[in-house]
Amino acid sequence: MNIEMGIRWMELFNEEIQNEKNYLTQLDTPIGDSDHGNNMSRGMAHVVKAIEEQKPETLNELLKLITTNLLSKVGGASGPLYGSAFMGMMKAETAGEEWAKILKTGLENIQKRGKAEQGDKTMVDVWIAVVEAVENGELTHELIDEAVEATKPLKAKKGRASYVGDRSIGHIDPGAYSSGLLFHTMLRAETE
Repeated sequence: MNIEMGIRWMELFNEEIQNEKNYLTQLDTPIGDSDHGNNMSRGMAHVVKAIEEQKPETLNELLKLITTNLLSKVGGASGPLYGSAFMGMMKAETAGEEWAKILKTGLENIQKRGKAEQGDKTMVDVWIAVVEAVENGELTHELIDEAVEATKPLKAKKGRASYVGDRSIGHIDPGAYSSGLLFHTMLRAETE
């Protein structure tokens, strides 16, 4: 990942979030508070605008800009969780880590913030699968889709979805879905 790919990644992620805004809200309605689509849409619009205005010149500057905007512009749980991910990624990039370790540090920050583990029906389920695949050089679009879909049969143990208990079973986790979009667009940006 470099600055050009990183900027393209955020442009593509924003496009997908805007395209999938209503679906993200539909996913969040039965098991959440129906705000994931709007929150992510607003946050990513701010990220892209900030990139255009501030013109980051390094990957670290870009990660800092993403962190700041997600933490300050995205409501609900997604702002702090995505913001924490990108903050961890920024710190790992500052330390000179490789991309797999940078992503893993993002995952670790999500887990510190949200206390979620694998199988809790959260975005963490997708991040764990993706980090492992990146570490092994095996990340594919199919693997991302499988990781997102794997949240459907789970009973939520964390977040707002945990409040509905067994009714969370049979629904894809909205944070897992938006994380799927994040990683699909990462792959696209790396191969364009």
